[in-house]
Amino acid sequence: MELHPYLDLSPAVAAALAAGKPVVALESTIISHGMPYPQNVETALAVEAIIRENGATPATIAVIGGRLKAGCTEAEIEYLGKRGTAITKASRRDLAMLVARGMDGATTVTTTMMIAHMAGIEIFATGGIGGVHRGAETTMDISADLEELAQTPVMVVCAGAKSILDLGLTLEYLETKGVPVLGYGTDELPAFYTRRSGFKVDYRVDSPAELAAVFRASRTLGLRGGMLVTNPIPEQYSMDPAVINAAIDEALAQCRARGIHGKETTPFLLAKVKELTGGDSLASNIQLVFNNARLASRTAACLTEG
Repeated sequence: MELHPYLDLSPAVAAALAAGKPVVALESTIISHGMPYPQNVETALAVEAIIRENGATPATIAVIGGRLKAGCTEAEIEYLGKRGTAITKASRRDLAMLVARGMDGATTVTTTMMIAHMAGIEIFATGGIGGVHRGAETTMDISADLEELAQTPVMVVCAGAKSILDLGLTLEYLETKGVPVLGYGTDELPAFYTRRSGFKVDYRVDSPAELAAVFRASRTLGLRGGMLVTNPIPEQYSMDPAVINAAIDEALAQCRARGIHGKETTPFLLAKVKELTGGDSLASNIQLVFNNARLASRTAACLTEG
């Protein structure tokens, strides 16, 4: 495969793709904007280790010095973690400027999907996707993640949409865009920190082999967009819905009072929810990412076997 001129594959990722072996993409915003240092770096390296343990090659994705990286070194992950929020949170609209100026960028779900697709990586594990923000009927605040899912053929394994969002409207938007929402072992959309939301997914799927079969069928049919797999947080790490919802409501009120909007909204809300829950939300966040990495690796293995 001829590489995109701005794209660099790590040796391990290049070798795995050339050999037809499973590769799982990982985003870098969770490193720079999702957690404090050094916990962010420790978590990123632990997720990579989990992917290797489950038979796949990890490809942490970022923009460094204007180069699109599919597979970061440990030193690059350390760099992203140390610089933290000083690094641009890079969505689709930012990529051309970052490349042209030789800048750094931490990839969101959107840009991780884009770069994974350029590299030929079909499975991506993350925490939760963005979606339709509460009050979007007046603010029009809708994550670019949903548009990317509609046009880029990558399977995204997550713990549902972040529960700071309007989950019902997020599902409606995905339906309009033709994006299938699959529940792994569940008929109900997980709500990130908790296993249940009250909203139904499109289909329940109960094995990595079936997930791979559905994605393979989508490719063969020539369907244009991606696929969303929602994987509930493990029971022992699921938070009390009353506790987490109260924290989210308070965080949203503070966000509105401070006039925070756009790409700063989600990092602010997640940090405030962490503060209000005494750190419990961060611990849950880490465990659900680990859980998604395991499922994505097993699904990628099944996909390459097919």
